[in-house]
Order: sequence, then C-alpha cells, then structure tokens
Amino acid sequence: MLLVLSAEHRAHLGCLPRAGGAAVGELGRLALEQLRRGAAPRACETAARKLNIGVDTIQHGVEGLVYLLTESSKLMISEVDFQDSIHVLGFSDELNKSLLQLYLDNRKEIRSILGELAPRLPSYHSLEWRLDVQLASRSLRQQSKPAVTMKLHLNQNDDQTAQVLQTDPATLLHLIQQLEQALGEMKMNHCRRIVRNMK
Repeated sequence: MLLVLSAEHRAHLGCLPRAGGAAVGELGRLALEQLRRGAAPRACETAARKLNIGVDTIQHGVEGLVYLLTESSKLMISEVDFQDSIHVLGFSDELNKSLLQLYLDNRKEIRSILGELAPRLPSYHSLEWRLDVQLASRSLRQQSKPAVTMKLHLNQNDDQTAQVLQTDPATLLHLIQQLEQALGEMKMNHCRRIVRNMK
C-alpha cells in the first residue's frame, strides 16, 4: 500500500534536500519531539540558527516529516512501500535511506503516541429491553400505544455506564433498517478498502 502525498506535503518535504544530509537527522528529531510534546517554535529557531537555514524551511520540513511518519505508521507501511511512497519525491538515494531508517526506528513509538492521542470511546457491554403497551386511559377506553424501552450498558475506562432510551416501534424499525443498510454498504469493496486504510 502506497502513501499518497498531497502537493502541500510534497512541497514541505521538498525542503529536505536543500537542508542537507546532516539537517535531516535534526529535522527528524524535531518531528519526533513535536509528536511527543507538541509544537516547539523555539526548538525550530535554535535548529535554524545551528544549521544556518530559514526558520520557515525548518518548520515546513518538520511538518512534512510529521505527516510522512504518522501516516506511514498508522498504515504500518512495509519497507518497500515506504520507499516507493517517497521515491516520487525525487530525493537522492542517501536521503531516501535516511528517511527509511528514521521511519523504521520510530514507527512503533509513533503508533503508541497516536494510540494515546486517540479518543477513548465507550464500548458496548449489554442491552436490556422491554416492550410496554398502553391499552386504555381515562380519556380513551380503547387505544394501543406501544413503546420500547432499552437500557444500554457501556464500558468506558474500566467503568460501566448505562443509558436509558425509549422509542416507538416504528422509529425503532426505521433505525434498524438504516443500520442494516449501513452494514450492507460496509461489505462493498470501496468501503472495505477505506476501513483497511484506517486501521
């Protein structure tokens, strides 16, 4: 699977050959620090003075590397696919090897950082439901008013929570049809490809 780089990301990475071989290691270190701790403008200014390069060039190079490393790590791109992805940039073999080594050395750490940044969403535990039907009231002697009450138990951060939901059968049936349609669409090749790339 190849990583497709936009024109903007190509432009940001395009400053790497101008920065020189020694600068790639420094930009890689800054990119990893940005992933760990967030943006550090002072570190970019210090690197710019040390390497005698413009601050904008350093910042663009770091942004390009952050994108390249995070997207490649998300998709767990193989060595060959990574090389093919950066080959389109037209870099020298030495620069391509430096980028590959930077990726291989840090992809596990980057995946763990991205995992920590991902939102912790609640997960399904169990569902209780009940069907209530009101057959009569003081004002109406004969009526049929069904209602479905559901208690949805969720796990979130080792805690259990419950949500109580109530609806009429017609709305519930519509919701079921919509979910079945969405599940049917998930079986299409296009959706499978998207889901594979998200993992």
